[in-house]
Amino acid sequence: MPKKEIIGVIAVILLGMAISAKILFSDRPTAASIDAHGHSHGDNHKHESDRGKHGGKMLTEGDFEVELVTFDNGHNSHFRVYPYYKHKPVDPSQVSVTMETELLDTSLKTYAFKPLDNFLVSELEIDGPKSFFIKLTAKWKDNDYEWEFSQYEGRLSMASELVKRMGIDSDLAQSKQIRTTLTLPGELVLNTDKASRIVPRVSGYVRQSLKNLGDPVKKDEIITWIDSRELGEAKSQYLLALEREKLARYNYERSQQLWEKQTVPEKEFLTSKKMFLEEKIGLTSATRKLIALGLTEEEIQKLEEGSLKDLTHYPIRAPFDGVIVKKNVANGDWLKDDAEIYVVADLSTVWAEIIVYPSDLESVRLGQKAIIKATSSDMVTNGQVSYIDSVIGDESRTARARVVLENPDGKWRPGLFVKVEIIKEEQTVPVAVRNDAIQNYHDKPVVFVRYEDTFEARPIKLGRSDGHFTQIIAGLSPGESYVTKNSYILKSELGKSSMSHQH
Repeated sequence: MPKKEIIGVIAVILLGMAISAKILFSDRPTAASIDAHGHSHGDNHKHESDRGKHGGKMLTEGDFEVELVTFDNGHNSHFRVYPYYKHKPVDPSQVSVTMETELLDTSLKTYAFKPLDNFLVSELEIDGPKSFFIKLTAKWKDNDYEWEFSQYEGRLSMASELVKRMGIDSDLAQSKQIRTTLTLPGELVLNTDKASRIVPRVSGYVRQSLKNLGDPVKKDEIITWIDSRELGEAKSQYLLALEREKLARYNYERSQQLWEKQTVPEKEFLTSKKMFLEEKIGLTSATRKLIALGLTEEEIQKLEEGSLKDLTHYPIRAPFDGVIVKKNVANGDWLKDDAEIYVVADLSTVWAEIIVYPSDLESVRLGQKAIIKATSSDMVTNGQVSYIDSVIGDESRTARARVVLENPDGKWRPGLFVKVEIIKEEQTVPVAVRNDAIQNYHDKPVVFVRYEDTFEARPIKLGRSDGHFTQIIAGLSPGESYVTKNSYILKSELGKSSMSHQH
């Protein structure tokens, strides 16, 4: 370990020991001392640390005394006051009690009490931390009594330098969007709406394969040449039909002119017209056959200009802009007219096919937002559920759902396994904290609030969580500073403090 790191570690240990020693050996405040809030405890008020028979704090002035108990039944908590005179119980209906508490954030709260059985109970529940400066007043038989004292629980101070060395960070509690999600497995596949399986349509030999696997192609670009006798025959039939149509057209036009001049009988004219229409139909049929075999109209029109040796040459063209994702052809191969020789795909979008278990079908709906995460990298993208199977697979006993992913840079490759987080519900909550800020203290969830160099374990009531942030229903206000990193160190220090105060 480098020397500088060793020195840093030693410094942190020494600072920790100093804090522990201060906690262990510091004197408890006397009745006349001034507490952290600057409140002076007068000499006329005797403050006893002894516990009463109900486990509460005993407060005494002369022969009159009260026992203040913080009662918690696991669901709610409130204050109870048991009055005594010369150590004997006093009828609580004859005693009037009020109490004011001041929290770490200097907020004040007043509690009124009403008699119940042999004690007085606060009309308000304790809805915050049980750590405060208390001012309690009581009235009995025209006598007024008052006590001021601190009841701090889960609170400690730490020097700024030590806070920095311990890596304790804080942030402000604020509103967050909490998402309830359902995570399902999935796999990226081709968008079959934008993928084409290319077959030659004619049988023949591969004359020249121009594209390889992974090559980009443009719409109508020639990717392979085939030498096909079938195509040669179709082109020959077209050229023959073209010549026959030309001759029939010439005879028809000539006989029409002569018939109009009444130099030939009408029967001859009608015969030439019939032959022209028949040859025209034959040419149309030959043209359509070539189109069906994949030739363009422009290529067909140029057949008259081409060489006879090119009649068997057949071009295979790309149907659209895309990428060659599958190739089953090589120079010299003999191909059947139904052989799949290429698969061309437009990878600007791909599909995330999701496996949906029957128990989760009710949670998946069309149009739901989804977060797609690659299992093999940190890639993340968003989409929407665009399709859900209407039936359950016979073998898999699952249904499929689909999310269309935009893939302009081609990073989302078909075949990748993904995790898909279906967003079941989104809600913005007034207060949320980071999940790693939540600690368990005295078997209750807490976060450590921070006021300058003072920290306090604040009991909280948790709401919904999205795995990163958790809603705080009660216990923390918007804008309060709370510890987001290394709060376990503060919990550890509180544990040491608690042990040092045990007798």
